[in-house]
Amino acid sequence: MMRRIAVGCAITLCLSLVSCTPPRPNHPVIGAKNFTEQVILGELLAQEIEARSGLKVERRFYLAGSYICNQALVAGRIDAYVEYTGTALTAILKQPVDRNPEAVLNTVRRLYAARYGITVAEPLGFENTFAMVIRGDDARRLHLTTLSQAAQYAPQWRLGVGYEFEQRPDGLPGLSAAYNLHFDGPPRTMDLGLLYRALNAHQVDIIAANSTDGPIQALGLVALQDDRHYFPPYDAVPLVRNDALRRWPQIGMALHALSGKITADDMRAMNEAVDGQHRDPAEVVREFRMKKGL
Repeated sequence: MMRRIAVGCAITLCLSLVSCTPPRPNHPVIGAKNFTEQVILGELLAQEIEARSGLKVERRFYLAGSYICNQALVAGRIDAYVEYTGTALTAILKQPVDRNPEAVLNTVRRLYAARYGITVAEPLGFENTFAMVIRGDDARRLHLTTLSQAAQYAPQWRLGVGYEFEQRPDGLPGLSAAYNLHFDGPPRTMDLGLLYRALNAHQVDIIAANSTDGPIQALGLVALQDDRHYFPPYDAVPLVRNDALRRWPQIGMALHALSGKITADDMRAMNEAVDGQHRDPAEVVREFRMKKGL
């Protein structure tokens, strides 16, 4: 009960931060959701804009999930953040699931421009899809590589998920229907950062994680293949307010420079550097930019 109260208070606070019309700062503001990859990507946008413009860029990271980030963007509390196309399509724009990456990107671009005056920039180069992850020893013992194979064992497994995944239209309800999944009791919801700890501690047996998470490889875990292709594409794309592009055209130059620059392996390595090696995200991003000649 206390956890629910705390989460409710946090959401109320975030909503209060984005609901009022803000004074416009004289510098760009970059946002990010509340998990490691998002902080890294937000820092990457901020550093690239600073490098190409000489502008001071404000960071407003850890803005809860997609809904809060979108509200902050629309309200002008932030000028840009990185979203994933499948999330934008289903969770924000409330469109039906589409598994064609090009069609999803086109739909997302059209609707963000028409509804919000927001530009969807070129993809950064990698996809971060949902991944149903189990312990490596369980995968080997039961000879599991796909979700279809794992479905028969689901009634014996406790499921761990983040707060959004349980309710999202592209999340647990549709996934359970697609694979006829029935788990041992209701899912245990927790912050994304706690999912791997719970899995390793045998508090849960399967988690809804992200395919670019560093701990999957570092901890010897197995991401089960979505062999029925349930999940839509989740290409990482910067979203930026059109008025911010007009005020600071250098933002567009920075986003163009980042187009296609990040592979899935690049993202996993940066995530692991921060999560596994406890390095500063800003330092990790600086090294990545140097490596890519940015």
